[in-house]
Formats: sequence, C-alpha cells, structure tokens
Amino acid sequence: MPRWLPRALVLALSLYAVFQLGSWAFHQLTGLLINILIAFFLALAVEPAVSWMASRGLRRGLATALVFLAVMIATAGFVTLLGSMLAGQIIKIVEDFPDYLDSVINWINGHFHTELRRVDVQEGLLRSDWLRTYVQNSATGVLDVSTQVLGGLFQLLTIALFSFYFAADGPRLRRTICSVLPPARQTEVLRAWEIAVNKTGGYIYSRGLMALISGIAHYVLLEALGVPYAPVLAVWVGLVSQFIPTIGTYLAGALPMLIAFTVDPWYALWVLIFVVVYQQFENYMLQPKLTSRTVDIHPAVAFGSVIVGTALLGAVGALIAIPAVATLQAFLGAYVKRYAVTDDPRVQGHQRARARPAALSLTTRAWWPGVRRRPADGAAGAGAADAGAEAGRTEPSGPAGEEPTVPGETGGGSVSRSGGGAS
Repeated sequence: MPRWLPRALVLALSLYAVFQLGSWAFHQLTGLLINILIAFFLALAVEPAVSWMASRGLRRGLATALVFLAVMIATAGFVTLLGSMLAGQIIKIVEDFPDYLDSVINWINGHFHTELRRVDVQEGLLRSDWLRTYVQNSATGVLDVSTQVLGGLFQLLTIALFSFYFAADGPRLRRTICSVLPPARQTEVLRAWEIAVNKTGGYIYSRGLMALISGIAHYVLLEALGVPYAPVLAVWVGLVSQFIPTIGTYLAGALPMLIAFTVDPWYALWVLIFVVVYQQFENYMLQPKLTSRTVDIHPAVAFGSVIVGTALLGAVGALIAIPAVATLQAFLGAYVKRYAVTDDPRVQGHQRARARPAALSLTTRAWWPGVRRRPADGAAGAGAADAGAEAGRTEPSGPAGEEPTVPGETGGGSVSRSGGGAS
C-alpha cells in the first residue's frame, strides 16, 4: 500500500464529513438565515431615516428606536382597524344569516316547487355528520393554530431585533467588515453598501408614496358610494397593492368589492371598474415618474425577479426581489463599460430610408448609361448638389445604381467608373 493512500482516505472522509455537517447545519438554520436576510433589508430601508436623524445630533440608537416605534405604532393601528372591520362584518353576516337563508329557501321553493322550511334546514345541518366532523377537526386544530401564532410572533421578534442592531450599529458593522479586507476591496464594499441603501430606501419611499396616493383615491370612491369602513379599506388597498408584488392588486381590490357587494351589487361593479382603471393609470403614468430615480428597472425584469424570488424563498423572496435586483443592476452599471451606440435606423426602431434618385436636367444627362457630364454653370452644380444631399450622398451623382464620375484627361470630359467609356 502506498504511504499516501491512508492519508488520502482520511482526508476524503474528513471532507465528506465536513460537507455533510455543513449541509445539515444549513438546512437546520435556513429559517434563521432567511430572518437575518429580511432583517438586513429592513435595516437598509430605515437607514436613510436613521442617518438623517443622526446627522441632526440625535444618537443613532435612539434614532433607530424612534423609527421602529413609529413603524410599530402604524402597523398596530392598521391591524387593529382591519380586525375591528372584519369582526363587525362577521357579526353582521351572522345576524343577517337567517334572512339570507329565508331568501334562498323562498327562491328554491318558487323555482323548483318544493316545500322547504328554515327549521328543517337548520335541523339537518345540526345533525349532519359533516358538521360534527368539521367541529372535531377544528377543535383539534386549535393547538396547531396557537403554535403557529406563537412561532410567527417569535419570528417577528427575531427579525425586529436583528433589524434594530443592523440599523443602529451600521457604521460599526461596516468597519468590522472592512477591517478584514484590503483598501481596494474596502472601497468596493462601501460602494455596494451605499447603492443597496439608496435602492432599498428609494423602493420603500416610492412604494409608500404610491400607497398613499392609491389609498386617497380609493377612499374618495368608497366614501362617495357610501361603503362602510372606507378609511380602513383605503389603507388596505394602498398597502397590499404596493407591497405585495404581482397579485397584490387583485388581493387589495377583492375586500372592498366584497364589502361594497353587501351594500349594493352595483357598487361592487363600480369598485371593480375603478380598480382596473386606476391600475392602468398607475402602471403607465404614476409609477414611471416616481420610480425613475429610485428603482428604475424594466417591468419585465421586475416580474421575472419576483417569480425567481418566490421560487427560491417564497413570500419573502417576492418582497425583497425588486430591491435586490435594483441594487444588483445599479452595482453592475457602475462597473460595466458601455460604448456609444451607432446611429443606425435599425437601432432607432425604423427601417432604413430608401435613397431617392437625384433629378437630372437635360444639360447634365449622359447620352448612354454609365457616362454623364458634369454641370458647367454654378446653378446646375448647386441643383445637383442639393439632389445628392436629398439622396443621402456626399457628392453629386446620377440615378441610383450609377457610380460617381471622375474627371478625364482631355477636353474637360469625364470617365465613368462603371462603364469605362469616355466623353
């Protein structure tokens, strides 16, 4: 046995064991890594506000605490208003359920000539095996729901804690990272960090402004129609339509349509029409103006990035996909060398213009193809030059297909390049 073979086997087994251990640890820590990634992007989003307050003389930790406190108050207020609205609608539906059931029974009896009664329907529902099974499954699922709620609260607390430390200790974190890098790499890291802060903060700013405009517009419509809970519904439409990519518009418009349907079915149709029209206005007029200086990426690129983010990280990837792609695009744009584009009609989006044949006077027309005379006077020369300029040439020439002539050696004549004759 060669002497190196035992050492090679030990090295191979050690590398395999390290790989298996790393893979196991990565799968076990996937949830924590995703939470840290979300916290990092949240810290980038609040970095401009924290830096602005710190530049005014406020301590960075206190500034971060104030920003997070404002965000928590706004979130708690929105959740409270939305929960009260949903609870009120559920209570109303439960109170009006007997009337709805009577109307359905009357319609069935009138169209199908049956003799159903509400008491019979209620007794049949209460004694059905389906309802009993559903109640049992719901009772056993209460513990699972409670566990999920507690897990979600713990996850939110973890994200908030890491976001606070990333935002409050941002300069210290940057110094720690740069301390292990050479000076040239430090410049690149700081530039990438600055681009990420600008793009993420700009994304949040532009989306917040569009959410405000959308909320105001939908509030005016819902208030004009007399739909209950108009302020809460307006806030719901603004936030969901802007911060949930791709399907946020449909989710945002479904709830106001449902509430409006309980008032009048025609109101739901008006809400649907307004949502569709406003979405077109936002896509083609409002959004390009607001995002031109923040996250100016092509809609197709944004849509593809959302799909890729969803496939990789689910809902979290869908939320952070657009600022991540905008940051990557801006970072690459600072290093990719660009060249001037040729002035070609195909680049400009239209076909090449055909050259029109120059108009020749009788005094300058040749006696046979391929040979022509140059004008003798200045007026004819100017006319031929103008015609050549219209045809896109730099010197006077004959009809399309003829080559320019060169002066001959005798008698002021000319020699044709194409025909070879002389005059």
